[in-house]
Amino acid sequence: MTVHFPIVLIIVGFLFYLLSMILKNKETCFFKTAFTLMILGTFAAIVCYFTGEFFTEEFNGEAGDIKELHEVFAKISIFTMIIVSCLQIFVLVKGYKNALWKWLVFILYFMAVISISITGLLGGHLVYYYMIGI
Repeated sequence: MTVHFPIVLIIVGFLFYLLSMILKNKETCFFKTAFTLMILGTFAAIVCYFTGEFFTEEFNGEAGDIKELHEVFAKISIFTMIIVSCLQIFVLVKGYKNALWKWLVFILYFMAVISISITGLLGGHLVYYYMIGI
């Protein structure tokens, strides 16, 4: 059940970050919400990765290939979110106002959203077609 939290936190956080960029800091609550969801999503993704490592069985054949690809995208998602979160914290601490930093965070965050979406799709495929046998 925990696997849904990082997906939602990261995607909704990205949408708030996008809103904060569109409104160009006219409404700071969007940025604060985006930042909070970014950090929570990063921690949730880390926790979910370890729950997946410890509580799922090994698969063979096509299911094993899908699980391996799922794990690759999960690692990409986690590392990208860690980088994005650390970069955002660095920008906030240093007080950088340059738009280049915001765009760098935006692009990396967008890459994480794509990666977490693929991870969720592959995970759902594993559950529905190989674990509960639909």
